[in-house]
Amino acid sequence: MVVVFVLVALAVLAAFAALHWFAWRRLVRDTTRGPGPARRLGTVVLVAGPLLMVAALVAERAGAPFWLQRVLGWPGFLWMALSLYLLLALAAGELVRPLVRRLVERRASVAEPAPSLLPLPLPVAAGPAPAEERTAEPVPEAPAGSPGTGHPSRRLFVSRAVGGAVAAAAVGTVGYGTYGVLRGPAVKRVTVPLARLPRAAHGFRIAVVSDIHLGPVLGRGFAQRVVDTINSTQPDLIAVVGDLVDGSVKDLGPAAAPLSQLRARHGSFFVTGNHEYFSGADQWVEEVRRLGLRPLENARTELPAFDLAGVNDLAGESEGEGPDFAKALGDRDPARAVILLAHQPLQIHEAVEHRVDLQLSGHTHGGQLWPGNLVAAAANPTVAGLDRYGDTQLYVSRGAGAWGPPTRVGAPSDITVIELASRRA
Repeated sequence: MVVVFVLVALAVLAAFAALHWFAWRRLVRDTTRGPGPARRLGTVVLVAGPLLMVAALVAERAGAPFWLQRVLGWPGFLWMALSLYLLLALAAGELVRPLVRRLVERRASVAEPAPSLLPLPLPVAAGPAPAEERTAEPVPEAPAGSPGTGHPSRRLFVSRAVGGAVAAAAVGTVGYGTYGVLRGPAVKRVTVPLARLPRAAHGFRIAVVSDIHLGPVLGRGFAQRVVDTINSTQPDLIAVVGDLVDGSVKDLGPAAAPLSQLRARHGSFFVTGNHEYFSGADQWVEEVRRLGLRPLENARTELPAFDLAGVNDLAGESEGEGPDFAKALGDRDPARAVILLAHQPLQIHEAVEHRVDLQLSGHTHGGQLWPGNLVAAAANPTVAGLDRYGDTQLYVSRGAGAWGPPTRVGAPSDITVIELASRRA
């Protein structure tokens, strides 16, 4: 098993290096006239970027000093997103490159002067040439694009045009996607009718937030924006459905402190996500309890209008703390509606077996970075939004934050206000 893992890791690193070599060739070598400051700078960027990315990943997983994680996190994780869109843009650039070259050649051929139609001069009688003509050597014309001509060749022009468009597209995409995360999640409102919900609970509002991912990049300021946004919706209940943090209580306790300001008439509840089990789940359960949230660890509470249950994340199985649906949902009144908090959409199948009315989940980030939604769709029954499985409905939030790059493309962050509707109203 170890040998297989090492071989796969080496294959991934080799492919990653090859892709960056191709990016260097197209964006640096082909767009410069030879060794010089521009080529050296481009080479440094395309070598340092992937090294910082790997270092950021290793530092986070290895539990390096938090200050080091923060130093490496911003450039390293941003490069993860930038390299993805550089390579996608380069692939598109290879498709349009022949078209650009033909267009440039056609325009150049039109601009060339037509052959002269004037009669050729009459031959002059042979005689001794002047001395200056006898001694002069013909000077070869410098090829277009060579140093000193001042006119880039057509190939160089095409490479610069395509390379510039590629770089602008990648940087613009990542820049806009990062701005979208840092400004905070938008509020999304969804109405969900429940057959067993009593009439008195019609219009009950649950603020669902998942995947905040406080860590080396997203810190206390981001947590405060999330809390302020949730409170502005004036919900009846707040559900934090996992992946709150990427780090220990020691490092991220101050960043999570704004959660103590959450306000809802029926309280705030929390279930673990897979990232809590990378970060010390037991310690975080106690920390969120101290901050005023109520953890539902395979547990259920009876609210006036319905039952609210929560199960641990699947990642807890490695620590003997996996989901226990029987413990959370057994011995309840089947006439009452039940809403389940479960981090991963994959848990919907057991929810259906236990006659859950509505499951609230996160985990997928909606794909976070397009075309990551295609990968997320292959691994999850629902990537984002409201879906139905038998008599059970599943709502999947795209999440408030981001893992790795603080960037989202095609999957904007959200806090969802679920408004319950009674069929008896």
